[in-house]
Amino acid sequence: MKEPLAEQPDFETALSELEQIVERLEGEELRLEEALELFERGIRLVRYCSQLLESMELRVRQVTVTEDGEVQEEAFLSDENASEETTG
Repeated sequence: MKEPLAEQPDFETALSELEQIVERLEGEELRLEEALELFERGIRLVRYCSQLLESMELRVRQVTVTEDGEVQEEAFLSDENASEETTG
């Protein structure tokens, strides 16, 4: 049964735990059941970190100043997204 993350750690804490899990899976001889539990926890952490990054990306805004001095705020486009916008 899949268990959600008990608490909502910050990104750095979740990433640190994920790194520790990877080290344990790579370096230790673990019972199959323990390795599977660590793997499942790692997958939940990856998904959680990914969701945090997506929400942070949506919060990033770009401030620009127009020729007449007006300040505008618009969504920040990465180079990849900008090229998609101009070609698509």
